Amino acid sequence: METMIRPMKRADVPEIYRIECVCFRSPWSKMSLYGELRNDVAHYFVLTEGGKIAGYGGMWVVLDEAHVTNIAVLPEYRRRGYARRLMLQLMARALERGASAMTLEVRENNLGAQQMYGQLGFSQNGYRPRYYEDTGEGALLLWNTNLKATVASAGKIW
Repeated sequence: METMIRPMKRADVPEIYRIECVCFRSPWSKMSLYGELRNDVAHYFVLTEGGKIAGYGGMWVVLDEAHVTNIAVLPEYRRRGYARRLMLQLMARALERGASAMTLEVRENNLGAQQMYGQLGFSQNGYRPRYYEDTGEGALLLWNTNLKATVASAGKIW
């Protein structure tokens, strides 16, 4: 099946919301997702497989920094490198928009995501205790301070 990454559209929001509900204990609302499409600093992409949305990712780019807001891949599409591809797409767009660094929060117990982020040049530069209200879990604050090098070493994005 062919996979493709493209910008998120308004018509994608109901499916993105479904993905939010499957992947997260505290999903973003449909209204929040629609709002991101009107946010000048927001950049969202969907990854499709065979025409179906398998995952999505988004970020805000402000000045020279990008902040990842969401990355989600449906369980049946995991372990195929899709989250990595979405992250690389976000990194490439961040570079196009003038960012040189990227940050994100990840649950302290989400070891799989932490491993992927480490492979993409992120390192911990902070901790937010009780960041996730749904479980009281803390968040690791991760940074990649050289997006250009990460994207260059990754080769073809999609």
